[in-house]
Amino acid sequence: MTDTSVVQDAAASEENFEDLFNEFLERVDIVEGAVVEGTVVSVQGDAVLIDVGLKAEGRVSLREFTPPGGKAEVAVGDKVEVFVERLENKNGETVLSREKAQREEVWNQLEAAFETNDRVKGYIVQRVKGGFTVNLGGAFAFLPGSQVDIRPVRDVTPLMGDEHEFRILKMDRRRGNIVVSRRSVLEDERADQRADLIAGLTEGQVLDGIVKNITDYGAFVDLGGLDGLLHVTDISWRRINHPTEALSIGQTVRVQVIRFNPETQRISLGMKQLEADPWEGVGAKYPVAARFKGRVTNITDYGAFVELEAGIEGLVHVSEMSWTRKNVHPGKIVSTSQEVDVEVLDVDSDKRRISLGIKQTQENPWDEFLIQYPVDSEVEGEVKNIT
Repeated sequence: MTDTSVVQDAAASEENFEDLFNEFLERVDIVEGAVVEGTVVSVQGDAVLIDVGLKAEGRVSLREFTPPGGKAEVAVGDKVEVFVERLENKNGETVLSREKAQREEVWNQLEAAFETNDRVKGYIVQRVKGGFTVNLGGAFAFLPGSQVDIRPVRDVTPLMGDEHEFRILKMDRRRGNIVVSRRSVLEDERADQRADLIAGLTEGQVLDGIVKNITDYGAFVDLGGLDGLLHVTDISWRRINHPTEALSIGQTVRVQVIRFNPETQRISLGMKQLEADPWEGVGAKYPVAARFKGRVTNITDYGAFVELEAGIEGLVHVSEMSWTRKNVHPGKIVSTSQEVDVEVLDVDSDKRRISLGIKQTQENPWDEFLIQYPVDSEVEGEVKNIT
């Protein structure tokens, strides 16, 4: 043997040793609980054989490669990641799982999102005690009922089946626990909308909003990130005793910005301002001494309010209700919703006041009395009351 041959054999042996050593190192990394890449070498019946570099090939159920309602998506030569459950079972086989490998990958992604406070996507799948279960691409999380939305949601059914964004609040991989919030994401979006809205908000601007809450004095309207107050007196030109007479929660309304304070971010809204003011030209429409029909809308101790048309009301003072019935409550003469004949006594357009009379539309019995019984006539009468 020549010196050259010895050198070549030594070099070849060194290369073989290096290959074997590298292969050994790769196999050392393969431990139970690890996710490794393997090659599909065979598909036999309901099993897929995968070579991950160990002495025995691993077996994975074909079901793990089959999407719901579909066909198996695997072929010989495919590179796939699998989870090593056992290096060797009693039959000398390596036990692998593709589903667990995918789950591990999902958990890795979720942990990364949790650390950076990034949003994750998922589906609300079912109701559980205190909240809901969310599928985050194979890992399941708990969504507390208080974290579904900014406002309480009675029925979550419409949200199911659609993909939503969530923020991870808590995470414990060892226990397999994840707590998520959809509300946090919505609050962020609302804050962005609020900033955009404030930047472009001006008095007189017309916007669409949703009635969020109703009180005795008005309604709060969500303008998309910011709420405005729609006072009961600005809902309609006609008299409204309570906002629920015209509005309901969840209703979409068109409103005008009446006042806006950028410092306090308080917004006053109006609906009636988008309609023609019925008081324009009211003096010509309802001249003094003219008679009209109206509807009693409200009764007080001093009189009754009568609606002549939507937004136009006049006051019939108690002294203008009857020629004969004195010192009685207006409610004993007229009733709410009653239709009455009235005569216009006075109109003040600036103060938006109309004085009306009911007795003026009726004959004055005292005029007839004076005709029948002139001054100095003697008459007989019955005592009705003593004060």
